[in-house]
Amino acid sequence: MHHRALGLMFPVAAGLAALVSCDRTGPTDPAGSSMPGPAMAMPPKKLSLGRCAPSRGGFTLVSTNPYFPLDVGRQLILTGEEDGEAVVLQVTVLDRTRTIAGVTTRVVEEREFHDGELAEVSWNYHVQASDGAICYYGEDEDAYEDGEISHEGTWCADQPGNQAGIFMPADPKPGTKYQNEVAPGIAEDEAKIVGIGPLTVPFGGFSNTIRIREFDPLTAEKDHKVYAAGIGVIIDGTLSLTEIHHTAGVPDQPTVTLQQCGP
Repeated sequence: MHHRALGLMFPVAAGLAALVSCDRTGPTDPAGSSMPGPAMAMPPKKLSLGRCAPSRGGFTLVSTNPYFPLDVGRQLILTGEEDGEAVVLQVTVLDRTRTIAGVTTRVVEEREFHDGELAEVSWNYHVQASDGAICYYGEDEDAYEDGEISHEGTWCADQPGNQAGIFMPADPKPGTKYQNEVAPGIAEDEAKIVGIGPLTVPFGGFSNTIRIREFDPLTAEKDHKVYAAGIGVIIDGTLSLTEIHHTAGVPDQPTVTLQQCGP
């Protein structure tokens, strides 16, 4: 999972703006994807990871969580600038699965390009729990620099001491806290939902969004992401959504070097 320092001001839209881009076939905010209101009960202090435990059962590759669709072929393109370099992030739901700790997960690929050069490829393993939360079962990562490949940050839920984390709550409310990654000493990202409401990015306007602050206790780095109902991530640090495509879900070459997670 990518870590970007918080430094982006978010333009908030008063209403849903017209969308202008390619390949969008569905509505921005599907019916029934209402945002939690301020009068609702306060969320628990921190969500239990038990809902994502392999023994819990009831997992599915079909996501009904509006903030994290898992339909094969969905591809989001986010662009921006970091440290003076033009950055492009491609997030694609692949037509591939991986079984980890006996749970079949969907592979979500992230490809990051810096000034047109491939800098990182990661395969992230997600599945929906019985309560509608999206679980995170691990990540295989290749980071390219100076002719070398680094796998720093690679982890798998079935390794000793690790657990599956929560990537997206079933019912996200401001104040909700949860742990994304549970790999002590390797990946320990924590998340908190800090806001909701309309937002405009280069792709267009979205009326239902949630804002998430992520914190890495291993490095003390902070990140800020925004997810839109019916779409997925639309802000990742300094990057924002510019395009949505529907692909065959077949990964481009090269694919990642599979390090830890199951077959």
